[in-house]
Amino acid sequence: MEPSRATTRRHLPTSPFSPRVAAPIKTFEEGDRVSHDREGIGRITAVEGTHAVVVDLGGKLLRVMSPFDKLHVL
Repeated sequence: MEPSRATTRRHLPTSPFSPRVAAPIKTFEEGDRVSHDREGIGRITAVEGTHAVVVDLGGKLLRVMSPFDKLHVL
């Protein structure tokens, strides 16, 4: 049994299917109001480049790592 590939498969030019388009990277700024799918509504208190943000959820601090699939700007 072979291990799974670490890279994505390349798109063949003769393929009838459209190539996958990478989702745009979400960016946040301090003070943004956000909604987390599981934790609820909060406010961004710190931005650590493009790889993590810290969200204040009413006294509870949550560090969310990229990709920010569960985090949405309000």
